[in-house]
Amino acid sequence: MYNTIEQLFDRTGNARDFASGYLAYLSQLLQKLDINSIGSFIEELESCRERGSTILIAGNGGSASTASHMINDLSMDILKKSHTEKPFRALSLTDNTSLITAIANDDGYHNVFVNQLKIYYKPGDILIAISASGNSPNVVNAVTWVKDQGGRTIGVVGFDGGKLRHLCDLIVHVKTPQGEFGPVEDIHLILNHLAALYLQCKLKMCHNETIGESHHG
Repeated sequence: MYNTIEQLFDRTGNARDFASGYLAYLSQLLQKLDINSIGSFIEELESCRERGSTILIAGNGGSASTASHMINDLSMDILKKSHTEKPFRALSLTDNTSLITAIANDDGYHNVFVNQLKIYYKPGDILIAISASGNSPNVVNAVTWVKDQGGRTIGVVGFDGGKLRHLCDLIVHVKTPQGEFGPVEDIHLILNHLAALYLQCKLKMCHNETIGESHHG
């Protein structure tokens, strides 16, 4: 089994072999995930919904796209497909271009998430910090700020976990060699779909049971 993407490329002779090896490598990384941390991650999302709080999500680059994808799946997708009357409140701090560029221009890119948190964060909210390296300064600053407010933070990381591994209250860690952004970001999206689909199915089941009880009542 390959241990790095570079080893995979060196040992495969064509695109088909590389594709086969890459998928096998992803499977190897998935098998190493801590299932307990994934379960705790989903429980944090459920608890946030139950108390009517907001899930705030931050990340850069590919992790920014994961943050955007995550709020779509947690909020609108679950609301539409589970028929729940109590949606997940989720907000990506990566999507307001005008606000992000204004903060970056005036106060520096390292403050693009902290300054938004000063606007949006309320006690009881949670922050999901997505970073392959775990060291992105603006994400680390956001986690530090939320912790200073007494809030909960979840790190979704790769590589060796970086600074977020020690800062966050909960870590979901895709352990890879440094610099393997692709496999880490692939698995972060899988984690998003895993969590969102579980919650969607659970809420849909609860809705159907409620409908069934009302019909029998």
